[in-house]
Amino acid sequence: MKVLLINGSPRAKGNTAVAIGEMVRVFEKHEIEAEVVQVGNKNIRGCVACGSCAGTGKCVFDDLVNETAPKFEEADALVLASPVYYGSANATLVAFADRLFYSTHFDKTMKVGACVVTARRGGLSATFDELNKYFTISGMPVASSQYWNSIHGAAPGEAAQDGEGLQIMRTLAENMVFLMKSIALGKEKFGLPGKEPRVGTNFIR
Repeated sequence: MKVLLINGSPRAKGNTAVAIGEMVRVFEKHEIEAEVVQVGNKNIRGCVACGSCAGTGKCVFDDLVNETAPKFEEADALVLASPVYYGSANATLVAFADRLFYSTHFDKTMKVGACVVTARRGGLSATFDELNKYFTISGMPVASSQYWNSIHGAAPGEAAQDGEGLQIMRTLAENMVFLMKSIALGKEKFGLPGKEPRVGTNFIR
């Protein structure tokens, strides 16, 4: 099994990395492969709604998004992790996630999703809600912890002092492991849930 973790912080060794690292140790303990993709310090442009991906199945901008797409398809779970900027996720991560989810046509149903947010003080809940929307529009079960998936720290590495935050990360990872294994057993015995043909309704009269 494999978990793909997306670090949306421009600081590769900042507090978001501390949170992710705590989770990776749990995954490795359970012999689950964990790969971290550093996004926050990359030059990622936003979606321009060109529609090219509808025909090609990949983004017209051939960058880290297209490089990550096959890893996402292979993975059993995805973690989106971001610091809080003005009560929102890092814009680079948002641009990356918009294009990654929209340009890929493979079925994401029952891949486990989880987001992790870091901040000095506030904006955590708003960012948490923002990132979870990528999963819930894609048929991905959202993993939870003992509290919202957040950790506090200002200076790089300071999150290592947040004992409760670290425990939240470990609990989240343990719950993800359980969900991934349970879903794998369910798929083996029952298959994926049935799907109706998509109905699209526009609200223009």
